[in-house]
Amino acid sequence: MFRALVIDKDSEGRITQAVREMDDASLAAEGDVTVRVDYSSLNYKDGLCINGLGGLVRTFPHVPGIDFAGVVEESADDRFEPGRPVVLTGWRVGEVWWGGHAQKARVKGDWLVALPDGLATRQAMAIGTAGFTAMLAVMALEEHGCRPDGGEVLVTGAAGGVGSVATAILARLGYQVAAITGRSELRGYLEDLGATSVLPRDDFSAPAAKPLEKERWAGVVDAVGGSMLAHVLPQMKYAGSVAAVGLAGGAKLETTVIPFLLRGVNLLGIDSVMQPAERRVATWRRLARDLDIAKLETMIVPATLGDLPDLANAILAGEVRGRVVVDPNA
Repeated sequence: MFRALVIDKDSEGRITQAVREMDDASLAAEGDVTVRVDYSSLNYKDGLCINGLGGLVRTFPHVPGIDFAGVVEESADDRFEPGRPVVLTGWRVGEVWWGGHAQKARVKGDWLVALPDGLATRQAMAIGTAGFTAMLAVMALEEHGCRPDGGEVLVTGAAGGVGSVATAILARLGYQVAAITGRSELRGYLEDLGATSVLPRDDFSAPAAKPLEKERWAGVVDAVGGSMLAHVLPQMKYAGSVAAVGLAGGAKLETTVIPFLLRGVNLLGIDSVMQPAERRVATWRRLARDLDIAKLETMIVPATLGDLPDLANAILAGEVRGRVVVDPNA
């Protein structure tokens, strides 16, 4: 038997959430590796799944949790013998497949990554999907010519999970990081992560007035989208790049093609769900190397399975700072 957060839909279509005792027979028969989950995390997409929003979960009952880290318990995959620490992000686990908000998970070995040396399972989930996405964004900026001596890099939604990790990584790599937040009380938190300036969200809340404005940003990690993305695109330096990782501010983008045509700006879409295995391994190695573990610890908000329904509402409302690390065994 094991415990899991189970979301269900009643006869009137209402979503319910409860921590329940489950048995191994309830785990996916199609999986070939069973993992004893040490830690999971809470991401924006988890907030949607736990509340039955966005059409992400279509079959009930369901166990959410789009990422987890733990130790292999049983395996029919020669790459992952029992006792090996592993991490999983993406692959629609927690949406289509039962996920990591449980003490056990059964998944396909193709979806797992062996935990890199130097990272414990708790640290892996302090990184989680949000940090994995942040590293993908930084790597994409680098691949398109962004360098520490090229000028300021902007991080939107900087106090959230993706933004916090992106800020810490960029600062450690030597970039000047400008961090946007709507919570002025978190200035000290962002400065401790390495932000060289902290900017108020209200200054970026509307699309820019002109197709091109003064060149300001060499790169952007954008977790907000919507009007904020429309605001910063005209401010990009020549050949600058925006790594778009989220839509907390909306999916609609009201802008012009002028920054792309006259300044050669790159808009880079970052998907963390279906990344191929080789890219995943490289990204986790970069995280183990380029993320200051001491900074990572300052981002952690600890939680249990029973805390998740309330925290899911909070993350959707933009009220969660840093990374929620879930201990399903607590």
